[in-house]
Amino acid sequence: MRTDEFDFALPERLIAQHPPEQRGSSRLLYVHGAVPEDCCFADLLRLVRSGDVLVLNDTRVIKARLHGSKQSGGKIEVLVERVLNEHEVLAQVRASHSPRAGSRLLLAKVLTVEVLGRAGEFFRLRFATDEPVLDLLERYGQLPLPPYITHAADVEDEQRYQTVFARAAGAVAAPTAGLHFDDAMLQALRDKGVRIAYVTLHVGAGTFQPVRAELIREHAMHSECYEISQTTVDAIAQAHAAGGRVIAVGTTSLRALESAAAGGELQAGTGETKIFITPGYRFRVVDRLLTNFHLPRSTLLMLVCAFGGMERMLAAYRHAVEKEYRFFSYGDAMLIEREQQ
Repeated sequence: MRTDEFDFALPERLIAQHPPEQRGSSRLLYVHGAVPEDCCFADLLRLVRSGDVLVLNDTRVIKARLHGSKQSGGKIEVLVERVLNEHEVLAQVRASHSPRAGSRLLLAKVLTVEVLGRAGEFFRLRFATDEPVLDLLERYGQLPLPPYITHAADVEDEQRYQTVFARAAGAVAAPTAGLHFDDAMLQALRDKGVRIAYVTLHVGAGTFQPVRAELIREHAMHSECYEISQTTVDAIAQAHAAGGRVIAVGTTSLRALESAAAGGELQAGTGETKIFITPGYRFRVVDRLLTNFHLPRSTLLMLVCAFGGMERMLAAYRHAVEKEYRFFSYGDAMLIEREQQ
């Protein structure tokens, strides 16, 4: 398939720059059948039933962006992609000239960092301190908002670009479908008999990259790490056995689940995934997907087209533009019924 088949025109005014005033006050486009249904997020309560399992990604966004200088004095920007251990990270480094292995950087005016070398597009950096790097990032880093959000991260973003159930620090982008939930909605779902389960997938910056290859099969997918507990595996097995549905909240939850079922059955454990889901993929675990609206020509748009059917999903996106839904991380949501396989 060609990448340009997944393109669409999006007016800039529809790109949400700030979250809604309250969590859960967004609109919800329900994609089922031939015509999408305009709803509000609170309608999710009537669209689920007792015995369903809602799977959330409990990753926590870290303050991954740091500014500083090289030994030469040149300015740099560092975006941590992954924390490798207590003192080392993989990171993007933006500079007029790439730093060399063995050189040192000064970040946030106080942190000395050694460049250990390159790993593909990333640099391996070591923080010269006894303090764990996650603690240093929390103190000196900045929240890494997506590239289409034009303002610098502020206090509102530090609260709202984080899910209420965030637990495991390590993501550089939020699992944005989860941003709609507040504690009251989660409790209301439990009260209805919906089971809440969790996976962890640390979202990388590659999630924002458009596919630049002319043919989608030529695209090199970025890698992310995930973890799925036996508790979640058991909850999904019990739901399916009883006729319940598995609802993945966000493409990140879906990617973790489908990656862990690559051998045929869902398995607990940790792993790395480069799964690239495109039309023709056969889903093994997920029955419904709650997600936000995605970038044109992106791997995530390709994923939702695989899940909901290409013709139906592109029509839903046209409907969303016409009805002026809010797009991307701080935007509105959609609930998608999986196309018959």
